[in-house]
Amino acid sequence: MATTKIRPRALVRASGGPRYAVALAVDALGTGLLRPFLLLYGVTVLRLSAPVTGIAMTAGVVLGLACMPAVGRWLDRGARSSVVAASMLVRVAGVALLLAAPAGHDRLTSAGHTSLASAGPVWLFAAAALFLGIGNQAWPAAHAALVATVAHGRERDAALAAGRALRNGGLGAGALLATACLTGGPTALRVLAVVTGLAYLVAAVLAWSVRLHAHRTALPPATPPVPTIPPTSAPAGRASAPPADPSALPPAAPDSAGGPAPRMRALLAANVVYVFCLNVPEVALPLVLVTQLHASPVWPAAIFVANTVLVVTLQVPVTVLMSRFSRRAVLALSGVVLAASYVGFLGATSLGHGWGAPAVTAVSVICTLGEIIYAGSATALVTALAPPRLLGRAVARFQLSTGFGLAVSPAVITALASHGPATLWGGLSAATLLSASAVALEKDHGGRLPGTAVSAHDGDGDGR
Repeated sequence: MATTKIRPRALVRASGGPRYAVALAVDALGTGLLRPFLLLYGVTVLRLSAPVTGIAMTAGVVLGLACMPAVGRWLDRGARSSVVAASMLVRVAGVALLLAAPAGHDRLTSAGHTSLASAGPVWLFAAAALFLGIGNQAWPAAHAALVATVAHGRERDAALAAGRALRNGGLGAGALLATACLTGGPTALRVLAVVTGLAYLVAAVLAWSVRLHAHRTALPPATPPVPTIPPTSAPAGRASAPPADPSALPPAAPDSAGGPAPRMRALLAANVVYVFCLNVPEVALPLVLVTQLHASPVWPAAIFVANTVLVVTLQVPVTVLMSRFSRRAVLALSGVVLAASYVGFLGATSLGHGWGAPAVTAVSVICTLGEIIYAGSATALVTALAPPRLLGRAVARFQLSTGFGLAVSPAVITALASHGPATLWGGLSAATLLSASAVALEKDHGGRLPGTAVSAHDGDGDGR
């Protein structure tokens, strides 16, 4: 079957429109400016200890996951662009709390009251990490629901992939800009925080201006519900939403019509293991290269840059290429590719100091390819399985599993690495293969109308 072709203009429209695309780019740039250096902000600007700063950041991420059920219910009431904008405004509040915390130098000027004064910045930093964590956790689910409202089928998959590529590009650009500014010390970090807050605010305004809302309609059971979108007669200067005429919208996939909520238990459990691949370039490889192979820090940096470039350039083409297969089969394939790369890392580390670092770098390309295939199929499968009336809760549950996996993976990776390369890479490979098998074998219950067939090309259903 021929591969689906997506034109750039149609891809932008399916992604929410030009104004929303700009909002995503600005938001990603702001996140890239601060997120990799939030720990440095707490240590160098606020003069907090590294353990206290790390605990506050971890707590912010974990507690941020608690908002996901509420986000899912809000999305299921039809909210779309407002939830995206809210996820950005919450991060504006987080940055404001960072700036409100007095710098370490200002606290030390109060002689005799240093210990009392230092308690305030700790709580302000913890609150800032919490608000930033809520925004970072809520955004992926809100974005997926918005894209699923304006696009359907394989066009939706490509739009989700394009959003991820755009976000990775913005994160990389922001991180590079922030790195260039680090020579300015604490003052530069505070300036970066200000720029980040402004970026989040601009992105929130742009996202809010899209004014996209999916109204639930009472349609006959055999008719796929079509989200009602505000008419295009918007005032001058406001981005027009997609046309309200249902015939002008792409037809919804049969399996995403009304029906019971999909179980997705195996999918959600497997996703916790799958997302470890996102922390392999940032945690596992630097740990192995620097502490076990005693390689130069240049190698982990090169792998991180290569990972970003490959995701930005290949995410959409690979997702479109894989559109000839079932989404479930593609997701299972990504697990096999990831497991193979973990075995490759085990072989590369056995080469020792001389050839080990170049070999690990070469294998990292395979790992990145597995990450790209996973990212292009996982969210797409969830949005395809979920009926529109429960789309919000489905993507929220998926983001909950993703956030949990990202939160625990550094601790698990470092614990496994302490027992040697065989335990680390062998354990990750076995767990990922087991997860891929669970994804492939799980039967889809719900998310389709009784008796509705799903084509192999659509790949939204039983994973044929």
